[in-house]
Amino acid sequence: MTAELATIIDFIRYGASRFSAAGLTFGHSHDNPIDEATHLILASLHLPPDIPPAYGAGRLTAAERENVLALIERRVNERLPVAYLVGETWFAGLKFKSDRRALVPRSPIAELIESGFAPWLDERHIERVLDLCTGSGCIGIAMAEYNPEWQVDIVDISDEALSLARENIVFQHVEKRVNAIQSDLFAGVRGQRYDLIVSNPPYVTDDEYAALPGEYAHEPKLGLTSGADGLDLCLRMLDEAADQLTDDGLLIVEVGESEHALAALLPEVPFIWIEFKVGQMGVFALERRDLIEHAASIHAVAAARRAG
Repeated sequence: MTAELATIIDFIRYGASRFSAAGLTFGHSHDNPIDEATHLILASLHLPPDIPPAYGAGRLTAAERENVLALIERRVNERLPVAYLVGETWFAGLKFKSDRRALVPRSPIAELIESGFAPWLDERHIERVLDLCTGSGCIGIAMAEYNPEWQVDIVDISDEALSLARENIVFQHVEKRVNAIQSDLFAGVRGQRYDLIVSNPPYVTDDEYAALPGEYAHEPKLGLTSGADGLDLCLRMLDEAADQLTDDGLLIVEVGESEHALAALLPEVPFIWIEFKVGQMGVFALERRDLIEHAASIHAVAAARRAG
């Protein structure tokens, strides 16, 4: 059957059909089999995702055919995310190296980066920025790429994730403006003050993790889970962030489906839930002054969590 496949479009169509028939889960940068197959085929051929449509009629060599078919079968049989199969993915319009050392880059925060964080930063002077729980480094590096005047620290507890992040710093040529630091949340940057702190921390609940499709088992669990309600790290972050922010500083954090649990735990805290093109996505913005005003209640909830 595959002997009849010849062109790039043929293989994209075939890959999408195989992925659909196999009942794969699409949650790592793509939400449908056609985009996923396109990513796999174009990346394996070392072609950009925005290649002109005319090139779809290009024919694959015998070696290229063999490689593409093998990757399609691995995607189906091993449930490996495409980004891991081809070693790269795209985030905020930028290409990043991707492998099992860190989660596949995916976050609605990419939309904020591309829009200049409007309107959140419209009246603010930003010099120093922190990307907390950086993983592959995609958020912090993208912020540096879009804002050449910013100095960005990227932090993660995982040495493996940071090794990948450092490769991406070099890959994107931002060595002079992005600094990677091994740290358990703020422990490694005590005394530093940032105008903006952005984080996409682990926030998958224990029950959600147990029910995740096979694709997610290939990613480091450390980058996904954060306790029974997904908020263990977020609560620590809220309890400590004010000391790391400048007076007019802003905290932006993604908590996904744990949004409702967070709002229930801290109903008096004025979280601003950010709207994206596709709606609300579990990302909040919070001013330093609000962290200070509600420090007692935040600390009480965080302390109870640590004690429990």
